[in-house]
Amino acid sequence: MKRILIVDDAATVRMYHRRILESAGYAVDEAINGVEALEKALVQPFDLYIVDVNMPKLDGYGFLRELRRQDVAQVPAIMVSTEATAEDRKRAYASGANLYLVKPTRAEQLIAPIALLLGDMGS
Repeated sequence: MKRILIVDDAATVRMYHRRILESAGYAVDEAINGVEALEKALVQPFDLYIVDVNMPKLDGYGFLRELRRQDVAQVPAIMVSTEATAEDRKRAYASGANLYLVKPTRAEQLIAPIALLLGDMGS
């Protein structure tokens, strides 16, 4: 079973994303900021990360930059944020995001790209 880490400081967003991902058959873990996410990723890497931008301690950009510098398997990361400018997208991709989605996301906006990024299209 593919493992996904949801990194978001808002409990309601984590719960919403968890429900969507678990119903699609993924194992889900959560982190409330980039520091906690990095700690979890270094202990046991995930197959994909869903990352918020604005978080305390270490924001999404900082988390992805740090993650990409680590000697761990480099897997896809989807940044999900309320920030919608072209500059926000550029910063996300420059930090190491594979995809940038604007909140609120609908279930199909999340599941289709995840399946594509993880190669789960036939399952």
